Amino acid sequence: MARMAAARRNDKYLPDVPFPAGIAVTADLAAAVRTAQDVLLVVPSRAFRSMLEALSRAGGTWRGLAWATKGFELETGLLPHQAVAAVMSADLPTAVLAGPTFASEVGAGLPSAMTIASHSDEYALHLAEAITTESFRAYTSTDIVGVEVGGATKNVFAIGAGLSDGLGFGANTRIALLTRGLAEMTRLGLALGARKDTFMGLAGMGDLVLTCTDDQSRNRRFGLALAAGKSVEEARRDIGQVVEGYYGAESVRLVAGRLGVDMPIVEQIYRVLYEGLAPKDAVAALMRRPIMAEL
Repeated sequence: MARMAAARRNDKYLPDVPFPAGIAVTADLAAAVRTAQDVLLVVPSRAFRSMLEALSRAGGTWRGLAWATKGFELETGLLPHQAVAAVMSADLPTAVLAGPTFASEVGAGLPSAMTIASHSDEYALHLAEAITTESFRAYTSTDIVGVEVGGATKNVFAIGAGLSDGLGFGANTRIALLTRGLAEMTRLGLALGARKDTFMGLAGMGDLVLTCTDDQSRNRRFGLALAAGKSVEEARRDIGQVVEGYYGAESVRLVAGRLGVDMPIVEQIYRVLYEGLAPKDAVAALMRRPIMAEL
């Protein structure tokens, strides 16, 4: 932390992106939020609730809370906004930020767009206006569930895309995986109360396509490493950052099972990651599924 404060940049992950002049670096959470107007949490899903609890203890008079965390809570199957509701005051305005935005490209000032979802139109618009620039555009939504389900599932399918491409299955297989992955994502979202059209937007199809097709994606690279013969632990170690899809395969499968939602791609990726199934056997299992109407 001291090194980052002195360098005014994240040398490990974004060495070419200096911090804006208005950003201060501190390891003191209470000091960071004491006078903040809004708080934005960007932590892995496994650390989200503990960070919420620490934030609640830190106090402050901030106006609202937003997060860019993606994934179901493994222990409970809750989406992030549900974990927030369990920890924070019901009166606190909240929002989730999601969409196809690789940090390096945003940091380089390349044109990018994302979605901000909140139950409050006013709060979503407030945040959108605060972060929109000439090269970064924010859209608003009231479908928090849909936006969060998109973020929770797309990383699982990105592992599958990496596996598929790493095994040399080609463009036909990749687009079939993306299309059917979108169908699985949508089924789960609808079962949880999301709106179908959300999955045609930036936080659904947009983030899915980006994460599945570009090697900046940690989850896609993880799948590529597995296809090259590395073990799950070797691949995770080589990535060097949290691979959300690894945890997502377990949590999404758990939630889908509770709801009776059919997610065959997620099931096969789970079996590859947690049961040692060979990736080629996973593809064979998908291809052997009974003929059915495309839904």
